[in-house]
Amino acid sequence: MRSLRLALSGVAGAAALALPACKPPPTDAAMARAANVPASLGPSEPIASPLVEGAIWAASKPAGRLVYGIPGQPVLVSLQCLAPGTPDARLRITRHAPADRDAGALLAVIGNRYIGRFPVDATKVGARHMWQGEAPAIAQGWNALIGPLETTVTVPGAGLVRLNPSPLPGDLVKACRAPAAPAIPA
Repeated sequence: MRSLRLALSGVAGAAALALPACKPPPTDAAMARAANVPASLGPSEPIASPLVEGAIWAASKPAGRLVYGIPGQPVLVSLQCLAPGTPDARLRITRHAPADRDAGALLAVIGNRYIGRFPVDATKVGARHMWQGEAPAIAQGWNALIGPLETTVTVPGAGLVRLNPSPLPGDLVKACRAPAAPAIPA
């Protein structure tokens, strides 16, 4: 009886091992079908990293918003504080570079011994889609903008932007995090 059970379990084990073999192996035909997807359905071509010699941070409207770029040329990155001084304070970062509609990615902010990774989506700003995302102002990744060292911002396919050192983005991050001043009674 025991030898019969062993024989049956051996047959069952061999059958289980043979099941994956029923599936045909991958072929070049599947690759050819995938390659025939129209280019318009795939992602756009990556753009080159912009030159930033002479780029600066500057205050912009509305209040609590900074833009970064070379004076007289299009903005490369913007940073805005939303609901400053509240528990819901958030920072919105925008990489002013074309983004494919409905695309999403992680934007990396690297500098001053910190790395921040923030989800961004292709967001319609004006007539075109750009990379934009928000995260709580207290997120430690924003510390990459606080300090005297160069910082970089990168989104896959949108190049790497070197942010020349400036106290402005760090000041904005700190001000956004600061608790609101108590109201003075009349």
